[in-house]
Amino acid sequence: MTVKLSLGTLAALPAGVAKPRYERGRLSPGILHFGVGNFHRSHQAVYLDELFNAGIGHDWALVGAGVFEGERPNRDKLIEQDWLTTVVEQDEDHIGARVTGAMVDFIMPGDTAAIIGRLADPAIRIVSLTITEGGYFIDPASGHFDPTHPGIVTDAANIASPKTVFGLILAGLMRRRTAGIVHFTVMSCDNIPHNGRVTADGVIGLARLVDDELADWVAQTVAFPNSMVDRITPATTDRERAILAEDFGVEDNWPVFCEPFRQWVLEDHFTAGRPPLEQAGVQFVTDVAPYELMKIRILNGGHAAIAYPAGLMDIHFVHEAMQENLVRDFLAKVEHEEIIPTVPPVPDTSLEDYYQLIEKRFSNPKIGDTVRRLCLDGSNRQPKFIIPTIVDRLKAGKCIAGLALESALWCRYCFGTTDSGTAIEPNDPNWDRMQATAKAARSDPAAWLAMEDIYGEVGQSAIFSAAFAAALRNLWANGARETLRRYLSNP
Repeated sequence: MTVKLSLGTLAALPAGVAKPRYERGRLSPGILHFGVGNFHRSHQAVYLDELFNAGIGHDWALVGAGVFEGERPNRDKLIEQDWLTTVVEQDEDHIGARVTGAMVDFIMPGDTAAIIGRLADPAIRIVSLTITEGGYFIDPASGHFDPTHPGIVTDAANIASPKTVFGLILAGLMRRRTAGIVHFTVMSCDNIPHNGRVTADGVIGLARLVDDELADWVAQTVAFPNSMVDRITPATTDRERAILAEDFGVEDNWPVFCEPFRQWVLEDHFTAGRPPLEQAGVQFVTDVAPYELMKIRILNGGHAAIAYPAGLMDIHFVHEAMQENLVRDFLAKVEHEEIIPTVPPVPDTSLEDYYQLIEKRFSNPKIGDTVRRLCLDGSNRQPKFIIPTIVDRLKAGKCIAGLALESALWCRYCFGTTDSGTAIEPNDPNWDRMQATAKAARSDPAAWLAMEDIYGEVGQSAIFSAAFAAALRNLWANGARETLRRYLSNP
């Protein structure tokens, strides 16, 4: 028999499920969060839940805010259970479930007036974001904010009724400024290099379109701390809901399954105070950049390296990809020969130990992370996780054979069929463009590299172009398995 999750049933949950040790009614909001998804609920919300369990920081509870209509179904799932979430951590040696209660409200997607009103509330001292790479309006080729994006142009013309996250943030800051309320800190928790700076560029760039003096005020007074966040958290399916019900006796509309490992490195730069997150394991530093670069290149770049060959081989789960020697050995070779050498030293960290940890995490058979999730949104992810490494290797005159093969594997994946001929469903916001370009690249590999907004100067490199073309031709002639086998046989 299962217990349906809600505040009223907390006491009835099975003994093996950890429950909040604080009274939810005593929490008050201090953080408004855009992008209430699985990662946020397995990461930031868990850190806050641990803090609250220790009897600390009860005035820093979370309020979710929805921007897109597609967020409504998940909001409906959460409101049914009083905003509670069951977080299940598991690996080969451990499985445990806990109910977290750090969220106390979730503003309806599209309710602009309510969101701006809450942003103007002096109690809200931090606005945090997990809106994914595509939500920052970054021009992939330059890496800078794109002020010509239609959503930004529309918000600039009607900042009193914005539609984008940056527009809402700016509207909230403007209202606080007018009312003389101390401005909130804007804290990105997305996997983007220099995420604080990128967020600042977006908010300030939008403000510049509205009023130069407003933009100068934001630049001079609002804090945008950089952060590095890490926890592998796959999407929730009926599989996860069934495991939770069968193994723990809990019925949760939207549980989160994740690995036990988590990390949060954060700059201590806040203008209106912050919760004492160091007491829950957050590492506060003066410079996040070394940790961020290590994670983005070794972990996120590593995910890309295993994703596309596994996708072409019809492998479903990430741990199954790691059980395939060709994929695992490809990851190890490209990491050790091409990726890790571009990562500068990180304080108190062994890069080899970090890689070994990454390999173990990728191999975790319990969390059910899918290859398709890793393949998602390559048009936004590759310019951040792979192409900068290629740039560094080319500038240093070093080998790029493995990275060229990774890029060719991505191109081949975007063609839309696996090596067995199975159709690949659209898996990128720009899928139509990516598929059309991949089809053109089958006979003319240069067509793929001609996407300047993605490849920039890399696409103009004769060395990279030749390596990419050779790899892509090999993939079409021999398939992913044989192409990997030939790559791995070369010293």
